[in-house]
Order: sequence, then C-alpha cells, then structure tokens
Amino acid sequence: MIAAAAAAAASKPQAPPPDRRIALTVDDLPWVQLPVVSTESILDGHRRLIAAIRRADVPVVGFVNEGKLDADGQPQPARLAMLRDWLDAGAELGNHTYGHSDLHAVGLAAYQDDILRGERQLRPLLQTRGQAPRWFRHPYLRAGRSAADKAALARFLDQHGYRIAPVTVDNSDWIWAAAYLRADEPLPAGVKPSAKNDPQRLKARLRRDYVKYMGRKLDYYERQSVALLGYNLPQVWLIHANALNADSYGDLIAMARKRGYRFIGLDEAMRDPAYQRADAYTGPAGPSWLHRWAIGEKRPAGFFAGEPSVPDWVLNLAQIDSE
Repeated sequence: MIAAAAAAAASKPQAPPPDRRIALTVDDLPWVQLPVVSTESILDGHRRLIAAIRRADVPVVGFVNEGKLDADGQPQPARLAMLRDWLDAGAELGNHTYGHSDLHAVGLAAYQDDILRGERQLRPLLQTRGQAPRWFRHPYLRAGRSAADKAALARFLDQHGYRIAPVTVDNSDWIWAAAYLRADEPLPAGVKPSAKNDPQRLKARLRRDYVKYMGRKLDYYERQSVALLGYNLPQVWLIHANALNADSYGDLIAMARKRGYRFIGLDEAMRDPAYQRADAYTGPAGPSWLHRWAIGEKRPAGFFAGEPSVPDWVLNLAQIDSE
C-alpha cells in the first residue's frame, strides 16, 4: 500500500521550478556621498565596487545624478572618469536627475528641468560609446501626486527617449550603508575598545546581516508577485553606489544565485507584460511597483504584511529613527 502510494506520487507531473530572473540597478552614481565629500575620500570604495562589478559579470544599469559630478558649479574630470569606469565595466548608464530632485516637492516643471540638466554630461559621454541615455529612475521612487502629472511626465520622458525604470525589490540599503560608515567613526569619549565595538568585527556583522536581510526581501517580493500576478515576474532590484555595496556586491550576487535567480538585463525584465500595468499610485511615498499595482487593485492592508524591516540595532548604529 505504501509502495503503491509512493509510486503514484512519483508518477504525478512535477511542477516546473519557479521562474527566478532579476535585473540589478544601482542608484546615485558616481557615489552616494558626493558632492558633500571629496573625490579622493571615496575613490578607494569606488574602485572596490567597480572591481566587484567586473568579477560578478552580470548586467547592471547605473543611474547618474549629474550634480554629484560638480564642485563649485564646475564638472570635475575625476568624477566623470568614475562614470567611464562603469561603462568600461560593462554597465549601462541612465538618468536619475541632476540634483536627486523630489518630484513631490519641486513640482513637474522644475522636475523636468532637472531631468534635462541631468543629461548635459551624460548624453555626450554616452555618445562617445555609440549609446544614448534611455532609462530614467525617479529619485525616492516618487512618481507623481496626480494622474495628470504622471501622464504629462510620461509624455515628456517619451519625447526625450526615456523609459521609466521601475523597482520591485525595494529596500532600505541606505540605512545599512549609514551604519556601515558610522562603524568606522572614533569611539565616544570614555568608551573603551572591545570586541563588541571593534570596527572590523562590526562591519563584518553588518555585511553578513545585510545580505541576509536582502535575501528576505527577495523572498518577500517573490511571494508578493505570486500573490498579485499568479507568478514571479522578472524582478528589478535597487541598491546604491556606496561603501557597503562595494564590499558586499559579490555576496549579494551569490546569495541571489543560491536562491535560483538568474541575472538579466533591464530590457528583458521589462518585456514581461506585468510592466505594462498602469501605475495608479499617487500617494506620498515611493513603494515597490508590486505594491503600487496592489494599491491600484485595492488589495486589503493584510496583503502588504510581512515585509522585512531593518533591525533596531542597525537603526541605532545609523542614528536613524525609522525606515
């Protein structure tokens, strides 16, 4: 009887493995902290990130804030050279506005001006490679507070040869990155060095837990996609050009591959019909496109439950109150 049941189970057709494809995107090029810090202070981190991108050898699109290329209103050749490094490593470059503008704060007209200002160096640079900027990423993922503004912006972007690059795997890597920088700061007066506050041990823990956190994010948005669409769409993952990702890039790639993900270009991801869905979200935040579509379908609050959050110890180290 047991043998017969086992044989019957074995004869049933096996479900195909989940389609796990993902496009990787990196925001705030050439480096998050520019122009507040000096070029020299971040070059080592930049080189580590470029080296990691070369080793990983997966498609990646980087989104440029041209304001980070300037100092005292003048483009800095060393920072423009950082963008050439991305191109030499095989990345594609897109527009992320000049000043990382918040559409909801500055309004549509100023936002459109900032988009055009954000291609003054980028477009000529890409022309030297026989390319043109074709992807646009909203800073803060804030895409408009009214249907009219969203439609007008879509027309403007189309006229200038851009497509919006959505994000489905949203996350708070910026908080982890802030904690990573603070781990290197001198200890407060009166605090004795210990294994607990040793910078290298603390940074190793941050990297380890950060990769686990990102894995939970991938799992969560896969479940959200299946719940909303009935399948796992090709995901679009957002990270930033910072020291944490320079030191974790290879581990992030390996973690995703261990979960069965195959890295693809943004073009391939966007061919999925789900990305033709209207973005009806006009709220104040910048959520994942999966959540925008779910909000447009008026899914109940319970649909959004279970999203992984940044642990309190990381928030405390970063000196940030909440996500």
